[in-house]
Amino acid sequence: MPDGHQLLLFVAAGLLLNLTPGPDVLYIVSQALRAGARAGIVAGLGITAGCFVHIAAAAVGVSALMAASTTAFSVLKWLGAVYLLWLGARMLLSRPASGAPDSIASKSDKTATRGMKAIFFGGFWTNALNPKVALFFLAFVPQFIAPGAENKPFAFLLLGLLFNFNAVFVNIGWAALAGWMARRMGAVQRGLQGLERVAGLMFIGFGLKLAFTDAPAS
Repeated sequence: MPDGHQLLLFVAAGLLLNLTPGPDVLYIVSQALRAGARAGIVAGLGITAGCFVHIAAAAVGVSALMAASTTAFSVLKWLGAVYLLWLGARMLLSRPASGAPDSIASKSDKTATRGMKAIFFGGFWTNALNPKVALFFLAFVPQFIAPGAENKPFAFLLLGLLFNFNAVFVNIGWAALAGWMARRMGAVQRGLQGLERVAGLMFIGFGLKLAFTDAPAS
């Protein structure tokens, strides 16, 4: 594990990275605006769960193998790109949510649970199928592991878990902010359909960008 100064630097850098808008933040905010803060929090938890896949893979060397293999990178890249394109298209074609932003909570428990599961797994697959997330962990976390560390995979795993733990609070913050806006700004509520269309276009853009991403040099 890094010393106290390095650990604080790692936490600060991780928080700044998590605060930076990207596909994850966009997914959380769009779900919170559409169905309330609870939906945004569930979306954030799904994204965090997807990160665990990459953390575990990187700790055991799978992500390093993927980074060195053009074929493995390409397969995951295209799966991720197709998923993002599908997610964007679904947002473009979806019908506007009716009622208040928290109206999903007023539905039957079965319907609400099904909706939250879909939101959770939407966030999960957004991250789990993105090879750039795996490469990020391979590039970022090792910088804070001492070259002479006895058990580098274990140190990597601990730092990755710390990164994800901090990300949970950032994601909850994004969800709470978006949910607060949706409850208090009538214009936001009336414009949810338009906002979701914009989010859909952005997800399609992220998918196209991922599709044209080159594999890292060996």
